Amino acid sequence: MTVLPTALDTDSPEYTAHRAALLEKLAALDAEHAKALAGGGEKYVARHRKRGKLLARERIELLVDPDTPFLELSPLAAWGSDYPVGGSTVTGIGVVEGVECLITANDPTVRGGATNPWGLKKALRADEIARINRLPVVTLVESGGADLPSQKEIFIPGGQVFRDLTRLSAAGIPTVAVVFGNSTAGGAYIPGMSDHVIMVKEQAKVFLGGPPLVKMATGEESDDESLGGAEMHARTSGLADYFAVDERDAIRQARRVVARLNHRKAYADPDPASVEPPKYDPEELLGIVPEDLKTPFDPREVIARIVDGSDFDEFKPLYGTSLTTGWATLHGYPVGILANAQGVLFSAESQKAAQFIQLANQRDIPLVFLHNTTGYMVGKEYEQGGIIKHGAMMINAVSNSKVPHLSVLMGASYGAGHYGMCGRAYDPRFLFAWPSAKSAVMGPQQLAGVLSIVMRQSAAAKGQPYDEEGDKALRAMVEQQIEAESLPVFLSGRLYDDGVIDPRDTRTVLGICLSAIHTAPFEGARGGFGVFRM
Repeated sequence: MTVLPTALDTDSPEYTAHRAALLEKLAALDAEHAKALAGGGEKYVARHRKRGKLLARERIELLVDPDTPFLELSPLAAWGSDYPVGGSTVTGIGVVEGVECLITANDPTVRGGATNPWGLKKALRADEIARINRLPVVTLVESGGADLPSQKEIFIPGGQVFRDLTRLSAAGIPTVAVVFGNSTAGGAYIPGMSDHVIMVKEQAKVFLGGPPLVKMATGEESDDESLGGAEMHARTSGLADYFAVDERDAIRQARRVVARLNHRKAYADPDPASVEPPKYDPEELLGIVPEDLKTPFDPREVIARIVDGSDFDEFKPLYGTSLTTGWATLHGYPVGILANAQGVLFSAESQKAAQFIQLANQRDIPLVFLHNTTGYMVGKEYEQGGIIKHGAMMINAVSNSKVPHLSVLMGASYGAGHYGMCGRAYDPRFLFAWPSAKSAVMGPQQLAGVLSIVMRQSAAAKGQPYDEEGDKALRAMVEQQIEAESLPVFLSGRLYDDGVIDPRDTRTVLGICLSAIHTAPFEGARGGFGVFRM
């Protein structure tokens, strides 16, 4: 074994300050997550309970196997928008009867579970995760369909939800719908296009048009039960495959459906008994990243606290030293790791990364990207040295790599460095951020400074005096705006990641994701890369 040593001094003032700053960020993050957990608020939660119904997360808790984790995805969706945090939907990965599933649940305490634009984006992201990782989909349905005031943002892209269900089924990926309440209008197609459908007695209401609409359209008198109740669909229309007497019975039946899917993983799971935990305490991850992201830190201290046995075989340790690359296992799964050290990527780091990515593809090994980069180096010396073509080489390798990618934003993730380290635009299977992370086209001070220089040069070219006071005000405003827009909660609200996580949970989160990834077969690129400019 090549056990990483540690130089982390947990008694130092620097470590104490870093830890205190991150704990403060985690407390603020908890407050935002609490908004998602609150759903539609006390009034609507109480009304829902008065009807004898379970909340969305309570349904999920009963669905998944006891004492197994549920990895919630995009819990901060819609943060900073006009819609409730969470997007009226809960999505995540959980184990049901030993089978890893993608679970989606409408939150009926938020406008009756109606789909808003952010809930739609969240649902589509969940479908993408299910498709690429071949995870069975279980949808816990209670929704009035589209949130009508925002229909202009939902109607056209919303059809993708139904398209995705049919494509999942066509690909042999099972889909299960459990209907607890309303599933009306377009929402009726969720059970209509699922492989297996369970409906709850005297609660499920599945119809394209309710009694008032039917009356207006045809003059026909009808009621909810005869038009779209669970018993009618079980006995008459045949839309319901299983008839449940109550919610708990519906969840029991859903678990039995999943147990009978005969859905097998492409790769056997590692033996848990053979997996050695890290040598160092994950609690220490809280004090590694400085609050000032311009201060470098050693990513090996992070790697040592997330990989099995803290065992890491570094690749090219003496070359391109601001990027750490190497091989490890994580919960028994082999991984290649790329981790930024000093922040800036030079030509050597870019070429090192491209070679390492090619090697991982030759060996069919998933890649983990740990971000702390301010981007590729600028300046005359570096431009003349070929930083553009070398950076492009790294981005080319990332773009055309066929092995699964996982990304974690620990610190800075700015500019094209975000792209080279497999940011959201480069389709990592999963991407998470720590509360300490920031991501934007460049740092706030740099961006404000660039605007100031451009405006100053423009005034000089016109022979006009430059407003220094106005410049100070502009720079302060721009810095404040970019700082706010680079924070992980802001970016997570726009689904640019799959969640903001506690650093101490990184190993667990990556382990769940790696297990999900190994449900689907994958093979690295053998050649097939674009032209590398030499």
